[in-house]
Amino acid sequence: MTLQIGFLLFPQVQPLDLCGPYDVLASMPDTAVRLVWKTRVPLMSATGMLLTPDTVFDDCPPLDVLCVPGGSGVAALMEDEATLAFVRRQAHNARYITSVCTGSLVLGAAGLLRGRRATTHWAFHSLLEPFGAIPVRERVVRDGTLITGGGITAGIDFALTLAAELIGAEAAQALQLELEYAPAPPFDAGSPERAPAAVVERVRALNAATLAQRAQIVERITASR
Repeated sequence: MTLQIGFLLFPQVQPLDLCGPYDVLASMPDTAVRLVWKTRVPLMSATGMLLTPDTVFDDCPPLDVLCVPGGSGVAALMEDEATLAFVRRQAHNARYITSVCTGSLVLGAAGLLRGRRATTHWAFHSLLEPFGAIPVRERVVRDGTLITGGGITAGIDFALTLAAELIGAEAAQALQLELEYAPAPPFDAGSPERAPAAVVERVRALNAATLAQRAQIVERITASR
């Protein structure tokens, strides 16, 4: 039986949120990976990459895995009823409901995080609790059928974790080796706990307006429930 994996594609998606885990999961045997959106019209990513959906909401088969990546377009998605309805519908029977980075905020807007452990990009962690989630500061967090990855590059770790569940640990390790995924960054600045204080403040300032915008959206959503 072919595994059906669907990534939600949307305007202003963060490419690495999508492409990292896509490459891992699409390398698994007997797996069909879909890019799903309302139409098949090419979309511009958050960094200018043009991406083309291959499946539309109405034609999407039941998915074994639903993955929602993050990106600057998440703000609009959180109040997009057509998208939220699709996410809820697919999540009802999916084996795994997943996200990368701020894609977890879309799951929260869809009502899928209540009472469940979850993570997101560190700069937006404060937005999980209003959705009823139990925020966890880890790179990959699993709570039953819910698996969430932290910020952007955590999507590769997330995908290998998921691959181990789907095809076994040894096969997932073979994927990791094939991809030569052996991170050795030039700086130890990949988390707010380890980065220099000036760097953390710089990134907080870059994200301040987006955090404020998304906080207002979360407040509207939760106030209406």
